[in-house]
Amino acid sequence: MASRKTTSIKKRKQKHAYQMLVRLVDSEPSIWRQISVPGNMTLADLDRIIQAAMGWTNSHLHLFSVEGQVYGTFDDEWVDEIANLADDEFTLDEVLGTKVKSFSYEYDLGDGWQHEVDVQMVMIADEDRNSWPMCLAGANACPPEDVGGLSGYEEFLEVIRDPSHQEHESMRRWCGGPFDAKGFDVNAANREIRKWLIEGD
Repeated sequence: MASRKTTSIKKRKQKHAYQMLVRLVDSEPSIWRQISVPGNMTLADLDRIIQAAMGWTNSHLHLFSVEGQVYGTFDDEWVDEIANLADDEFTLDEVLGTKVKSFSYEYDLGDGWQHEVDVQMVMIADEDRNSWPMCLAGANACPPEDVGGLSGYEEFLEVIRDPSHQEHESMRRWCGGPFDAKGFDVNAANREIRKWLIEGD
């Protein structure tokens, strides 16, 4: 049975499909995901695919910067960093076409998680092969939400790896239990993508 989200996407004609490498900037070891997305998805849809593939929980604002244009969701609390174009009004086919090779994606304007997105391949649309979004590969776990950016994440890892640290137990409770910084499951990422396709926002 077609879902609400997939039905709305299919109403828009797809010209291309895009294979992308999404990398969390300055993460060491590198935290990355390789995804494939149809060109009839909007940038707002791409945000949700990146969220699902990376492991973010869509708890904060985001911005895309493509060829000097900034796309996102308008919000009065972030007037100085606000997007000038709504990301739900532009498809990937319209914004990326066949010439854009890379762009940036920022999630959580407070913690400032910067992602570099490389367009690895632009494919001709094929209903049977690339008309739905998917995560193809990845490495390393997504940092917990609200951990305080990369510096906060480094401190978090020091504490969580040291059972003798005075904040170890409280940090375990805060993040919900043990944390494996190397953990990534492509099947779990695709389950989250399918969940979004079926349930929507």
